[in-house]
Amino acid sequence: MAGLLIIAHAPLASSLKTVVEHVFPNDRGIEAIDVAGEASPDEVERAARMAMVQMGEPELLVLTDVFGATPCNAASRLADGAGVRVVVGVNVPMLWRAVTYRHATLSALVERAIEGAEQGIMQIAPSRSQARAPSSSDHDQDRLDDQ
Repeated sequence: MAGLLIIAHAPLASSLKTVVEHVFPNDRGIEAIDVAGEASPDEVERAARMAMVQMGEPELLVLTDVFGATPCNAASRLADGAGVRVVVGVNVPMLWRAVTYRHATLSALVERAIEGAEQGIMQIAPSRSQARAPSSSDHDQDRLDDQ
């Protein structure tokens, strides 16, 4: 079973872990590292390596928020392509899918996590008609008829 490590800008990582604990209250093997604005990639990498040791899982999927930012840069130093893989762009559907498939191979887990993220992004139909005439009291950003 793979461990899951969330590394993201504070307080996103711990908030995402809380979301997991809400839906999967008995699941263990998930850790979060909130990255403060002044943290260096070296500091984050050290914290991540400590979390890896504490988790004690043979494989690890690291989820980060933004490509090229400090959390991602630190996570990329952990990735070895075999026992540790990194996926960027964490969102709740990705995370729930990753938790659900933690027993899969690491490669399958990565694929499932990415599928969860992609399938979780969609536009839904507005609850009111877009064809209505705008009123004079509408703010430009509230108008739906021009979308």
